Amino acid sequence: MKKLIPLLLLLSAAGLAVNAQTAVKKTDTGWALMVDGKPFDVKGACFGYGEDADNYDAHFQELQSLGVNTIRTWGTDEHTGQLLDAAHQYGIKAMVGIWMRHGRPGMEDDDRFDYLEDTEGMEEMYASAVRTVEAYKDHPAVLAWGVGNEVYLNTATDAEKEAYSKLLERICRRIKELDPNHPVASVEAWTFGLDWWQKYVPSIDIYGLNIYGAGAAYLAAEMEKRGIDKPYIITEFGATGEWDMPADENGVKAEPTDQQKYDAIARGYAQWIKSEPSCLGVYFFHYANGADFGSIWFFTHFKGMLRPPYWAIREAYTGQKPANDVPRIETFGLPGTEMESGTWAPVDLKVSDAENEALEIRFYYNQRTGSRKRRDQVLPLQYRGNATDGIEVRLPQVDGPAKIYVAVKDTYNNVGMASASMVVADEKARANQYLVPKATLPFYVYKDNGDLPYIPSGYMGNYEAMEVSLDHTEGVDSENTCIKISYKARNNWYGLAFVDPANDWGDILGGYDLTGAETFRFRAKASMDGVKATVGFGLIDKDKPFPDSGKKSVDVVLTTEWKQYAIKTKKVDLSCIRSGLVLFSSSDGFSQEIFLDDVVFE
Repeated sequence: MKKLIPLLLLLSAAGLAVNAQTAVKKTDTGWALMVDGKPFDVKGACFGYGEDADNYDAHFQELQSLGVNTIRTWGTDEHTGQLLDAAHQYGIKAMVGIWMRHGRPGMEDDDRFDYLEDTEGMEEMYASAVRTVEAYKDHPAVLAWGVGNEVYLNTATDAEKEAYSKLLERICRRIKELDPNHPVASVEAWTFGLDWWQKYVPSIDIYGLNIYGAGAAYLAAEMEKRGIDKPYIITEFGATGEWDMPADENGVKAEPTDQQKYDAIARGYAQWIKSEPSCLGVYFFHYANGADFGSIWFFTHFKGMLRPPYWAIREAYTGQKPANDVPRIETFGLPGTEMESGTWAPVDLKVSDAENEALEIRFYYNQRTGSRKRRDQVLPLQYRGNATDGIEVRLPQVDGPAKIYVAVKDTYNNVGMASASMVVADEKARANQYLVPKATLPFYVYKDNGDLPYIPSGYMGNYEAMEVSLDHTEGVDSENTCIKISYKARNNWYGLAFVDPANDWGDILGGYDLTGAETFRFRAKASMDGVKATVGFGLIDKDKPFPDSGKKSVDVVLTTEWKQYAIKTKKVDLSCIRSGLVLFSSSDGFSQEIFLDDVVFE
């Protein structure tokens, strides 16, 4: 779940007090977006480097070189002020996202929110939206507000969608009262929001529509058919997504080729987007770096290397061809018969490079089954040989259809990729009850507040008196951060669990396969001597559809000095640990603070 942390804006650059004004204008031929009275064509990119604040300058220099004039975010966090400052420095605007929770687990995330009953949660979203607008409305980098993302798609019933629509209208109307200088958009997949927006949300100025592939060519006609007289922005766009692709003979969805991914952006922009009079522009998905399934399909970077969408964005916006061509994979094939895991499978591979550079070949695999994180996990694959004399890959320890990737990197840091599938047989893997990603040891539940595998969303007991910080620095042994749990009450008990997926109590498949770990370690201390706590892992019992496969804890008496604790896990079933850290404690007359750090399975 994307977490909103709206903060007060700190303007670091001189002259940021001048607020740019954005407006939508009806013209004789359609619609236009105006910034300070001048037409502004949205040449955008969705921004996936929000947490990489130390390198904002490099990212915005790169975006500038690609012809990008605006980015889109999905929500705000502690870096948003710095992000907007950096964007403004390079003349780039931002559609600032305001996250709205999804009604059910879906394509976007595993969240579940009740729009019919959870009035407190809706008030929190409303208040968060107001705080975001008040914090950033005067920043000159702000182009527009983007409220929500694919909520209708990921909400089950019409009654819930109506309730969400009314909250959305309340938020959009309030934004317009607070900030008349920037238009309000809301974002939905394809056209799933159009009827709801028309009926319940008149305060939306711009319809944000996420669409991939040739479907972009039909948006204008769809809006005209419904009698909608409003402008739209394609808020996510790229090659045709997995959801619209046919399956191959092994049941694996075929992936567009690198050339098709390039053409969808470079040609699609001119043919389906730029020419439409009601379309204000596009945000290509996704200017980001990754190492998972989605990054191979959509991102500009994979493991730091340049993918075809990177160069396609540059051609779409500037007309310039790639400075260096991505290696071309002309042939990539695997055996058509089922083979046992661990055996060597021959690969039919032919590659070329326009600049005749030295090429480096790697292989990876993926399985599109199990939990969300397992479905997205891309792991390295052992291989032997070379492209000239022949290559074999060693089949992974999985059971069922596997997607195999080849990656061909040149000396310019471009990487071409292609995929094929085959069926792998493995008796041990077939017996796995819960299909979750296999973790690499040591596996840190917490080591500084980085990309946490588990989210601290399991609040228990008298949780209203509990506050949790993941960025505490005072008294940490190193220069890094630790977890600080503050309990303000003087009686009663409290508990906290770091879980995956967030906000779930065993109804959704999640967690990690930590098999092979022999010890669970953590360091802890308290604000005073004698604080008692129970610390360990595993929380969800087997009365739930998706429990923790094992659990173990230790009772500790904490002092004001850091101490390391260890729990032996060799005999515990670690095949599906969805609660990676669990703490219980109570107060007997005093408020207290507990600190945790370096929580690891090893």
